[in-house]
Amino acid sequence: MNTRNEHKIQFRSKEIVFELLYQERKSLGITVHPDRTVTVRAPLESPFERVLELIRKRVPWILKQQSYFLSFEPLTPARKYISGETHLYLGRQYRLKIFDAALNKVKLKGGFMEVHTHNRSRAKELVLDWYKKHAELKFREIADPWIVRFKKYGVEPSQILIKQMDMRWGSCTPKGKIILNTELIKAPKGCIEYVIVHELCHLVHHNHSAAFFELQTKEMVDWVKWKERLEKVLA
Repeated sequence: MNTRNEHKIQFRSKEIVFELLYQERKSLGITVHPDRTVTVRAPLESPFERVLELIRKRVPWILKQQSYFLSFEPLTPARKYISGETHLYLGRQYRLKIFDAALNKVKLKGGFMEVHTHNRSRAKELVLDWYKKHAELKFREIADPWIVRFKKYGVEPSQILIKQMDMRWGSCTPKGKIILNTELIKAPKGCIEYVIVHELCHLVHHNHSAAFFELQTKEMVDWVKWKERLEKVLA
């Protein structure tokens, strides 16, 4: 038996919205999801005020988890794909140059990202397609040594997919599929490795438990540095 309700709780200047789910269980459980929504599961007979009291005690932890997931949300501002604009590739900046040409192609030359096209309105499409093709090659190249390394834990991703995502740098499905955001190709290699290691750790530990972070630190000692770099370079 389950009953659901949505509630709000104020903590200083922060308002936390949470879904309260009553179910047959012995203790209160709080889950912060990757989209930063909060689900609270409480025993069927729990008085509402008691539930709120317990939630208030966990508010600092809830905010910390929400902040953690926020760091995975891409913040790169919208681009107009016009000459003179700066674009990133593997952490380096390139100035966009658009040329009129019979054939469509994108290439890096010196400090420039050159777009050759017979239709300038297609510049965005051509650049995004170039990013995706390079992401598919580079991500696999970067991920392979880490995948081999994690086999000692008896895990291996069933598949690695590259796709554009609005809210996540990466994700790991219950069936072991790892999805990486195409936007990561703009970040330095260490940032890409950090996201890959993070998702591989989820094959071993499915939540952000202490054991998860212990494993992440064991396999990538300087992951905090690359996490912070990721937040800055694509902000």
